Amino acid sequence: MTALTVLAAETPDLVQSVDWLAIAPVVITAAVGLVVLVADLFVPEKHKQALGWISVAGLAAATATLLPLRAGDRATFCLTGPGTADPAACSYTADHFALVVQFLVLAGALVTALLSVTAVRDARMPAGEYWFLLLSSAAGAALLPASRDLATLIVALEVASLPAFALVGLRRGDRLSSEAALKFFLSSVTATAVSLLGVSFVYAATGSLHLSQVAGRLEGVPGQLDTLAMAGVALTLVGFAFKTAAVPFHFWVPDTYVGAPLPIAGYLSVIGKAVGFTGLVLVTVIAFPAYSEIWGPALAVLAALTMTLGNAAALRQSADRPNSAVRLLAWSSVGQAGYLLVPIAAAAYSDRDQIGSTVAYALMYAAVNLGAFAVAALVARTKPLHRISDYRGLYAEHPLAALSLAFFLLCLAGLPPGIIGLFAKITVFRAAVDAGLGWLAVVMAVNVVIALYYYLRWTALLFRTPEEGEQEAAPAARTRAPWPVTTAIVLTAAVAVVLSGAPQLVLRFAAGSLFPQ
Repeated sequence: MTALTVLAAETPDLVQSVDWLAIAPVVITAAVGLVVLVADLFVPEKHKQALGWISVAGLAAATATLLPLRAGDRATFCLTGPGTADPAACSYTADHFALVVQFLVLAGALVTALLSVTAVRDARMPAGEYWFLLLSSAAGAALLPASRDLATLIVALEVASLPAFALVGLRRGDRLSSEAALKFFLSSVTATAVSLLGVSFVYAATGSLHLSQVAGRLEGVPGQLDTLAMAGVALTLVGFAFKTAAVPFHFWVPDTYVGAPLPIAGYLSVIGKAVGFTGLVLVTVIAFPAYSEIWGPALAVLAALTMTLGNAAALRQSADRPNSAVRLLAWSSVGQAGYLLVPIAAAAYSDRDQIGSTVAYALMYAAVNLGAFAVAALVARTKPLHRISDYRGLYAEHPLAALSLAFFLLCLAGLPPGIIGLFAKITVFRAAVDAGLGWLAVVMAVNVVIALYYYLRWTALLFRTPEEGEQEAAPAARTRAPWPVTTAIVLTAAVAVVLSGAPQLVLRFAAGSLFPQ
């Protein structure tokens, strides 16, 4: 008995308690997804819409559980054992950075769910599969910002991505949808394979997967492993560049957005990008600061290429071409991705608090871009070709929708009264200047001017007099907007207006020391 007592005293406690409150947002989202999948087996066809409302309620509950976590001081699944105890080596950390991105993801998924309630019914997509896939993807996206080891990071990335392939191609019999899903699948699988190869190289060089430990061990990598470590860092970044749609890894974006259902296109443009940029921030700023001289210049060049090509392609969209509105939003999202890359590149040359600018910009972009897709979903109910010209005279048919879309486009352009868009661009521009990247700031300024043209052209079209044939048909075509779509527009517009009135709210959690020393 004495020997057993001594042995028990010397053996570390390998049984950990799980902080259920910290992981509640992810667990609730995943659990509701399973509930919806099982309920789909028993709910009759005429009541399938109830699955959508269960999903909306689940996402709202998951978002609400972020409030008790606002202190940002929780972590779980930490290393234990002799010689391994490290308070910073935890696989799940609910810090301010994670909470802000989780709010962006879950609130964005909630808006997507509101838009999907009518879209699933109208397109006759299988309701159970749709809601299960959406909730599964949202759960993975919510897990990723709290992940603090490379294995959890990759798993979260794939849980967020794999259901999205099926969501894009869920409209059965639609050639564009199938083609879009295939392109998205092939590009994402390639990105994952490259990322996994990079992660394996990093693990071989450091012997650890936890980001904090990887950062410390990369500073003292033996000379014979230095090339392996550099290759691992480069390959990992290439994999995440696919997810962020950075040039030249952007080729899947336009066709995927066109082929996907509109709510899913909006979801990919916001949550899909949030996932990619969050992963990029975590691996560069937390795990790979020792190789900032490699990823810093590389990301700066990628930022310049991405914003330039994205804006140039958006500028070329013809107003009368089918799907031109969706393509413009797709290419615009590529251009916006370039702006989001700027502060991450700047973090390699100055302090890591520059990442707050990326988070602030992502919050602004999420609200206004989802709002733009919400208005597009409304217009598509009577004009399914998704042309920019279809928005001519929208103010005469749906005044509030037209005013909301105009405000969203002005925010994206960075013009008053879209103060939050201007504020976000200024923070990103300042990050580049403070880091000594003057040339990148100049490239960004030129691209902002280029983007003004196509944003303002679309905005002006909303208030023009409809053409004669359209003017006669307008009263008959005017339909009452479904209230879930109206709610999505109102929510996104309200967030954008509040942030434009008090832009400092964006940086309250985003700025400052997101990654304390």
